[in-house]
Amino acid sequence: MPTASNPRPSAPRSLHRAASSAALLLSIAGPALLGSTAAHATNGYFSHGYGAKALGQAGVGIAWGQDALAAATNPANTALVGNRVDAGASVFLPRRSASIVGNAFGPDDTYDGNGRKTFFVPEFGITRQLSDQWGVGIAAYGNGGMNTDYERNPYGRFGAQGRAGVNLEQLFITPSVAWKPNPQHSFGLGLNVAYQRFSAKGVGIFSGFSSAPQQVSDQGTDSSLGAGLRLGWTGTVAPGVTLGATWASKIRGKFDDYRGLFADGGRFDVPENYGVGIAWRPNDEWTLGADLQRIRYSQVAAVGNPLAPLLRGVPLGAAGGPGFGWRDVNVVKLAVAYQVSPTLTLRGGISHATQPVPSSETFLNVLAPGVVQDHLSLGATWKTASGLEVTGYAAHAFGKTVRGNGSIPPGNPPAGFGGGNADVRLKETLFGVAVGWTF
Repeated sequence: MPTASNPRPSAPRSLHRAASSAALLLSIAGPALLGSTAAHATNGYFSHGYGAKALGQAGVGIAWGQDALAAATNPANTALVGNRVDAGASVFLPRRSASIVGNAFGPDDTYDGNGRKTFFVPEFGITRQLSDQWGVGIAAYGNGGMNTDYERNPYGRFGAQGRAGVNLEQLFITPSVAWKPNPQHSFGLGLNVAYQRFSAKGVGIFSGFSSAPQQVSDQGTDSSLGAGLRLGWTGTVAPGVTLGATWASKIRGKFDDYRGLFADGGRFDVPENYGVGIAWRPNDEWTLGADLQRIRYSQVAAVGNPLAPLLRGVPLGAAGGPGFGWRDVNVVKLAVAYQVSPTLTLRGGISHATQPVPSSETFLNVLAPGVVQDHLSLGATWKTASGLEVTGYAAHAFGKTVRGNGSIPPGNPPAGFGGGNADVRLKETLFGVAVGWTF
């Protein structure tokens, strides 16, 4: 609390200090994140959570902000987590594979997509309380991504050459501000600045089906920069009960070097997403929480359009052209935390997501098998008297296979690919550690 000898800093002075801290954060976080592959893919290709504490409890955080990454989930929590800096890193271990069965151009076969098996994903955040009513912060994190690397090309039977795969990376930087009109409610605004990178290789066989044949495959890494808004609210509605809601706009993106692969001339937007959450603290030791999230993949043509227009003569890359056929995803997350002592908190969570990839759309999704649905996570935080926190977590997304159903177009090229089906499989393991400081 401020006193006469130690008054609370004025808002302009605090804002200047917060801006200086944010600039220092970005000078450290930016190169580290850009040098990594942000490949979380638990809920489609979105990360299942942000910040080590949330990652240890299935991503629950809409009404339950705990660290300086809180704005990545709900910017309203920026005014609720205090003055703090958090830095963490996750190790992401996906295992992806595909099978081609019943196809006229070759025997049944299975392909390993794990040319790269280990990914490093850092996160950084800082929050500063300007007054009892205002808080500001900035968070830098990997929003999601997807990677496959097949040494044996699954499309080789159709004439494809070399290794096959894609790499999608999404870096988000979110400055945020939150306002508390009273102690019960907080409203937040975040600016989601999204930097995306993408590359594809070994899929040149699709050039004959494209409106821009030279911009389908093996064009190196292209990048895109866009921005959107994230809004949020949290409110204490009863003793120990907090509700929250958040919404993030679609963010426009475009990969010109792959305008012959993605619909609408290479458009690849970050989809709109939103959610609601609850946190209940029945006593000083226990906290329970739940989030419900919706990710609108179907509203991004490159991701959501089905492959079917290709068979009607609509080429890849065209306006309204074929895509990967993903459906919108609903995610239910449940979490619990137990404060064993003032220095130790244990937590865990489970989540379930609806399936984004229909069985009829597995042929192209050999490249992007974001099919896991269920995962379990555990975590713990140790806190010292000086305000230093160390958090660790581990999470596992259980293996899931989507078996194709009429997914490979029948007939011979250029009209078809010999029929049969592609089956795609993914499982994931994540673990990480973060250090937090309160000041």
